[in-house]
Amino acid sequence: MSPIFSDREDAGRQLGAAMPAHYREREDVIVLGLPRGGVPVARHVAKALDAPLDVLIVRKLGLPGHKEYAMGAIASGGITILDDRVVDHMGVTRQAVDMVRNAEQKELERRQQRYRAGRPPLDLAGRTVILVDDGLATGSTMQAAVAAVRRSDAAAVVVAVPVSSAEARETLRAQADDIVCLLAPQSFQAVGKWYASFPQTSDEEVSAILAGR
Repeated sequence: MSPIFSDREDAGRQLGAAMPAHYREREDVIVLGLPRGGVPVARHVAKALDAPLDVLIVRKLGLPGHKEYAMGAIASGGITILDDRVVDHMGVTRQAVDMVRNAEQKELERRQQRYRAGRPPLDLAGRTVILVDDGLATGSTMQAAVAAVRRSDAAAVVVAVPVSSAEARETLRAQADDIVCLLAPQSFQAVGKWYASFPQTSDEEVSAILAGR
């Protein structure tokens, strides 16, 4: 299968164009990108909706020795999501989980300071919050993001992604108020497979987007 998106900018433009009309030009809508890769996508969604853009810091909890494989995620506000099936199947001890979580919490706090540059987070209470990432594999980081936004008393939580595994899409469909997903192939493999160009997004790029540069 050939890539569907040339890069994150292209994916963001396609996703922005596909957003339902009832989210456009509303004062209560806010778009939150999940750093780092979700932020370039979110920029175009926010532009299409004429909505403010901010970030929600989420960190994947990778299996010890296999960091690319998620056993859960954490998000701002003290949110932790654990996939107990993965933890139990792989025999990960609670001590090991805590070590990974503590390390990722430090990185979360570093990014919080770096990206915000002193700017306070936008108030989500009573808002319709659209959470954007560049794709969903297991969906654990997005689940943590949804939980964090729920805790912030948002009126509604919407997940918007260019591509997702079918399983993650259905999991998030049950947890969010709405989901906009352009592609959920049965043979998913990885998010990057659906992009012709999928380099890592840098801290500098995220900071520049949030600063409006």
